[in-house]
Amino acid sequence: MISARNVTLAFGKRVLFDEVNISFTKGNCYGIIGANGAGKSTFLKILSGEIEPNKGTVEITPGERMAVLKQNQFEFDEQTVLNTVLMGHKRMWEVMHAKDALYAKEDFTEEDGIKAGEMEAEFGEMGGYEAESNAASLLSDLGVKESMHQDLMKDIPSNFKLRVLLAQSLFGNPDILLLDEPTNGLDIETIGWLENFLADYQNIVLVVSHDRHFLDTVCTHVSDVDRSKIKTFTGNYSFWYESSQLMARQMSDKNKKNEDKRAALLDFIARFSANASKSKQATSRKKALEKLTIEEIEPSNRKYPGIIFQPLREVGNQILNVEKLRKEVDGRVLFKDVSFSVSKNDKIAFLSRDPLAITYFFEIINNNGKSDGGTYEWGTTITSAYLPMEHNSFFTEPLTLMDWLRQYVPSHVTDADEPFIRGFLGKMLFSGDDVMKKTNVLSGGEKVRCMVSKMMLQNPNVVILDQPTNHLDLESIQSFNEGCQNYPGVVLITSHDHTFMQTVANRVIELTPKGIIDRLMTFDEYMEDKRVQELRAEMYA
Repeated sequence: MISARNVTLAFGKRVLFDEVNISFTKGNCYGIIGANGAGKSTFLKILSGEIEPNKGTVEITPGERMAVLKQNQFEFDEQTVLNTVLMGHKRMWEVMHAKDALYAKEDFTEEDGIKAGEMEAEFGEMGGYEAESNAASLLSDLGVKESMHQDLMKDIPSNFKLRVLLAQSLFGNPDILLLDEPTNGLDIETIGWLENFLADYQNIVLVVSHDRHFLDTVCTHVSDVDRSKIKTFTGNYSFWYESSQLMARQMSDKNKKNEDKRAALLDFIARFSANASKSKQATSRKKALEKLTIEEIEPSNRKYPGIIFQPLREVGNQILNVEKLRKEVDGRVLFKDVSFSVSKNDKIAFLSRDPLAITYFFEIINNNGKSDGGTYEWGTTITSAYLPMEHNSFFTEPLTLMDWLRQYVPSHVTDADEPFIRGFLGKMLFSGDDVMKKTNVLSGGEKVRCMVSKMMLQNPNVVILDQPTNHLDLESIQSFNEGCQNYPGVVLITSHDHTFMQTVANRVIELTPKGIIDRLMTFDEYMEDKRVQELRAEMYA
């Protein structure tokens, strides 16, 4: 078990945590959630001992080992990939080197022999004799090929460094595992492997993530960081979100009888528990839900943005036609023979194993880049709004948010007065004096929220989204997701957020160096279809 007792932390006048008391127990995975800046990562650092609180203590059951996902990619530059993983079990690493140093002594005494024997016994108990093979297996499961295992960390690509550091934290079955954004830099297949690994993990896991599908798959509990406190709720992220929304509606419905409200809540818990029991990884989650009482459900204090795209007009019969589009970068084919037409009601998830491919494709069809062959044509009825992955070029001038957004008022709007502009900024939670903030001091999340305000202002009938969840907190991601689900227009999207892709898209197009795969199905159906997976293997071979 690991506990925080009366933990308080303040930076100047800003109180991040105030008398926090919380415990985490074996067999559970806790998703640490909270708005950007609430202190999620800081709390993990307090638990790991990296940050000392102003007041209070962290208590760990004696003899239990903690592992932390390191964030510094350069910390192990002079170590081999395999050794970096082995170093995740600090005591094992120390014993391994101590006994090797002992055997290397020229004047090896009887006393040294006794000490070496004790070390060998401890080394064996920690699984030291299988350590290298276990570390190598872990690396391979995370997509780090065996040919890299003896390379120095400084010589491998940065996206593989993230995987090695993740393997380091998972190595040796730690009793307490602290993971801050563990899915960063992972592809869909590797995230799936990690979900299965953690869902079956028998010890304590605390994880910070903005990936709702990941949180839903692995978490038995949610620990909500809000208003300088942390409170733990039973269930995964979706259960927490939907139950808190339901409770808020129940509390506001004064005409509904208490027994009816109670029955609705019990029915909701039963439905979630039944779904949990169907999951092979959800045994502990089902047990937790069975012990849940209605009194544990509380309405959320969070504010959610209002992301609502309202087309000025419906799309016509011709939306987007793409013919034989091709793009190469530095001699590498990102995609070729890309031909398809977009139909009414299409919400298309775009995939590629090369992340650059979709960004280049979106830039091309938005007239921001050139192809190396082929054509594309938009229909005359189309008004599109584009959220690029890189949008810093929109924020080079130090304008107030009011003046910044006023630049993008479309010609059909004749009365763009201050209340009109404030309305669009207000939907993205910029209220009061916030609208006078200068754009050159905005955080990454605030810039994305500005870009979404700009998109809503345009009344588009097609929205194009390149990694829309980057920099956003869970509240904004949830609202963005629901906004796209309810949107009556066409959506073209690529995202690392599994839930976003699954719940929005009804069609999947994958760009490959040998052509495209185009299927009218959901994202999950696409990833689970055996014939599709065989075709994917051929297209990337």
